[in-house]
Amino acid sequence: MSTIASHALVIMFHGVGSSGADLAPLANVWKDALPGAVFASPNAPSPSSFGAGYQWFSVAGVTEENRSGRIKDARPAFDDTISAIIKENGFADRLDRVVLVGFSQGAIMALDAVASGRWPVGAVVGFSGRLASPLPLAPAVKTPVLLVHGSADPVIPAVETTRAAVALETLGMSVETIIVPGLGHTISADGATRAGAFMAEALK
Repeated sequence: MSTIASHALVIMFHGVGSSGADLAPLANVWKDALPGAVFASPNAPSPSSFGAGYQWFSVAGVTEENRSGRIKDARPAFDDTISAIIKENGFADRLDRVVLVGFSQGAIMALDAVASGRWPVGAVVGFSGRLASPLPLAPAVKTPVLLVHGSADPVIPAVETTRAAVALETLGMSVETIIVPGLGHTISADGATRAGAFMAEALK
């Protein structure tokens, strides 16, 4: 099957200190739910402040006050990454067939992409993330969002997903939230499976 005839494009964004290779195996979980889809899992553009892996923006000295500024500064490189993958796979005029999936900092960037209105894609899935985009927000309201978070996450509290859902719904977006009892800062097998079903439904 040529890429131009592919059913969908799923782009996955990893967290701080990680790499694209860490999320790439999710393609094996989702390929049955999304037959014919193309999966991409790029490395973030900058080496991690922690000395291993990559990052979308630095979290060294990050605060509630400066986080949104860092997200704004990270947008050009993030957008370049998405644009290159979309163009390479023939989806430049089919953004409604593109799904952005992020974990942790990758979820922050994926949510920013749609909350800012820059990327009116077919769906967004955020695992263990938060909405920390600079205001004002002008979201792509037609893009459905799934937020999955562990109730025992010690890195980004699950309340951040609850707050994100309220904020996005207030702006007119459709948001589904799953809080996984007892789960830490990770993606559970059940969460991944439910994300696959969500994406398949969004792209029907």
